Amino acid sequence: MALVLTSVSLVAVGSAHAHGGSLRAGASRAAAVPAWLFLATGGGVVGASFLLASFATDRAFVRRVAAYHRTITTPEGLSGWGTAAGGALGVIGLGLIIVVGLVGPPAGVTNAGVLLVWVGWWAGFTIMTYTLGNSWPAVNPYRTIAGWLPSFDRPYPERLGAWPAVAGLVVLIWIEVVSPLADDPRLLASVVTAYGILALVGATYFGGDRYFGRIDPLSKAFRYYGAVAPLARNATGGLRFRLPGAGLQDPTLVRDGSDVAFILALLWVTSYDGLVATPAWAGLLTPLVEAGVPAWLCYPVGLLAGFGLFAGLYRVAIARGRLAAESLLSAGTLARRFAPSLLAIAAGYHLAHYLGYFIELLPALIGALSAPLGPPAPVAIVLPGWYAGVELAGVLLGHILAIWVAHGVAFDLFPSRMQAIRSQFALTAVMVFYTMSSLWIVSQPYRAPPFL
Repeated sequence: MALVLTSVSLVAVGSAHAHGGSLRAGASRAAAVPAWLFLATGGGVVGASFLLASFATDRAFVRRVAAYHRTITTPEGLSGWGTAAGGALGVIGLGLIIVVGLVGPPAGVTNAGVLLVWVGWWAGFTIMTYTLGNSWPAVNPYRTIAGWLPSFDRPYPERLGAWPAVAGLVVLIWIEVVSPLADDPRLLASVVTAYGILALVGATYFGGDRYFGRIDPLSKAFRYYGAVAPLARNATGGLRFRLPGAGLQDPTLVRDGSDVAFILALLWVTSYDGLVATPAWAGLLTPLVEAGVPAWLCYPVGLLAGFGLFAGLYRVAIARGRLAAESLLSAGTLARRFAPSLLAIAAGYHLAHYLGYFIELLPALIGALSAPLGPPAPVAIVLPGWYAGVELAGVLLGHILAIWVAHGVAFDLFPSRMQAIRSQFALTAVMVFYTMSSLWIVSQPYRAPPFL
């Protein structure tokens, strides 16, 4: 980061538009090469990575890679201190977001609450989660506050599975896209407060562990992102280092079909957040609205239709892979085991979409936090033209990691090497589609979502 900071100049930040990503309004994401070459290269790299992975047919080697880890010895009591410090930091941050959101500067780009949510938390903290490890259980202010309250510990209806979390994630992204949360600190503070009240009611009724482990969409998203990371807690509360993506091969990570749906939703909503800020979305929406279709209806329909497309393609890939492998395992079992590999894709796209955003607006966040009620004039870092290559690398690294994870899962599931390889053909084709879709979105210039 120091190299980036010393290589670019600082300029004043423009006004924000419709959603969190638009705090970087006017930033161009256009690739410096022809779009077809950009997309074909990305798809080709993913396809080639599958071919290379196919040569790794030594089952013992594949398992050693997945099982590799080193225990990191930590001082006695450090875990407890870390949890306490994380909880205090989270509660202070929540209080700052609400208070500054209500009484601080009215402009989102100068409001410490707005910048802390979008730049510090959703961009920076999320990146830290899948590159280092998941500390959200300790930092989560709602979970900390819930621990101070009594709990009824009512049983959770297991038939609901993770579907409330799926619905919650989709609704959160819809609100983030269609409402001016980055423009209106008062509205953001209200939404954060309302979400907190809902979380505390749920945690009080079901118990904190049950609510935040199964129902809360944010906790579930960070848990899954944390499975991509190289650091994880072991059974004794210490730290364990593993290879990136190794946690995605854990057979207990995904419990049922609702967890599969959540992973697919997490993959899609990250793409949707970028899609609505492209000229193509504006070009699709404009004639529909001019023909009389309500704009407020187009956004949720697009969100649900895209989710259906991503989920449908995945189901087809699993069914075709099962046939190709001539497997007796059920489609549900295969879907559960292969779904975590998609989390590497989601993390790679999030990195491509938000790392530049985080770097650009970090000076504005620091400035706002230094004087929350009277911040200095905001500044932003201008990224150099070659940064488009970093975005491309983020997408491709995520997909390459996903290919390797799926390869490891296949060799864990199937007794025959050819079964393991054939089971991945259709899934790899779908991953190539996901890759090219992500690269196309990343390559588009930013345009504020229309009619909002």
